Amino acid sequence: MTRPDIKWDNIETVLLDMDGTLLDLNFDNHFWQEHVPLRYAQLHNLSIEESKSVLYAKFRSAEGTLDWYCVDYWSSQLQLDIEKLKKEVNHLIAIHPHVLEFLEAVKKSGRRLLLVTNAHVKSLEIKMQQTRLAGHFDHVVVSHDLGHAKESYEFWDKLKAIEPYNNDSTLLVDDSLPVLRAAQHYGIVHLLAVRKPDTRREEKNVEGFKAIYHFDDIMPVS
Repeated sequence: MTRPDIKWDNIETVLLDMDGTLLDLNFDNHFWQEHVPLRYAQLHNLSIEESKSVLYAKFRSAEGTLDWYCVDYWSSQLQLDIEKLKKEVNHLIAIHPHVLEFLEAVKKSGRRLLLVTNAHVKSLEIKMQQTRLAGHFDHVVVSHDLGHAKESYEFWDKLKAIEPYNNDSTLLVDDSLPVLRAAQHYGIVHLLAVRKPDTRREEKNVEGFKAIYHFDDIMPVS
């Protein structure tokens, strides 16, 4: 499959998602689909199957909202210390291949580089402690601070107010199709999906978006 043709001469700002884009989504999938159900089952004396049935319904009701990404919300809803549970399996947090080389190349090229994430600040801190990625960015933007998830039009408007990017010269790389569609609706021109956000799962259907396997597919030129 051919690599996406990014016209780097036209790119001034690079916006990068974290989970599934820079980091292997295996951690998050395992955490929410296996580890939380296990601890919830132990707390409420349920079978794993019963626990998953209850939890998955709760999760679906919050998808695409800030609540879905909020550690404090789920700690309250489930009577579990979600931050503590994340630390129990933080050994699964892993950086995707070629990410560090890509971040260094973008910085060397002089382009503005932002991490733009829906992750709650407590999740962000755990992952930054594990990966040491924070120092690579000019700015780290957390959707909770803007009051809107990236799936909403309003997020991109709020982001522009604090980071005045140009729609025509900004590249966004994100594994979430709803996020990419929202950014596209807002007018961001250069959009890339990720074909394998979770390295232990099958390649995803990117629904017509240009996409990468790894960041060596789009290394910038100076």
